[in-house]
Amino acid sequence: METPADRLFIKENKKERERLRQLVNEMTDEELSLVIYEEGWTIAVVLAHLAFGDQRTLQFLKKWRQISVTAEPPLDINHINDALLPLFLAIPPRVAAGLAVSLAETLDCELEEAAPDMVKAMEELAPGRLHRAPHRKRHLDEIEALLKTARRKTG
Repeated sequence: METPADRLFIKENKKERERLRQLVNEMTDEELSLVIYEEGWTIAVVLAHLAFGDQRTLQFLKKWRQISVTAEPPLDINHINDALLPLFLAIPPRVAAGLAVSLAETLDCELEEAAPDMVKAMEELAPGRLHRAPHRKRHLDEIEALLKTARRKTG
């Protein structure tokens, strides 16, 4: 039987999605271009990275709805992120920011509507895959810290 704790990720995903939306709405285009990580990762790239993560989970969710939840292909996310970096950098910063918000909304809506047995099977196969909040939170914390420093320097 499903308990409220089994769906805690929905509440936490929503909280970080709302935080994401607020941050994106408050940032200037210049702030979206601030470098947050080495190798050219800007805030916009981090937001595109979040969008990719939500899109990837959304694709798994759609596939698992068509077939039973039985397997997840092996993957090394760092190699995927490295491979996607040039593509992320090619996305205009405001577009990347919008993708992060819209894909978070789409995924969270789909997860809220997912059948409990499907959620259970997905969590057993790929623990934590549906709980996007920690990943969103980590990057949003880093973005806010960079913005605080950058805004202090310019303000």
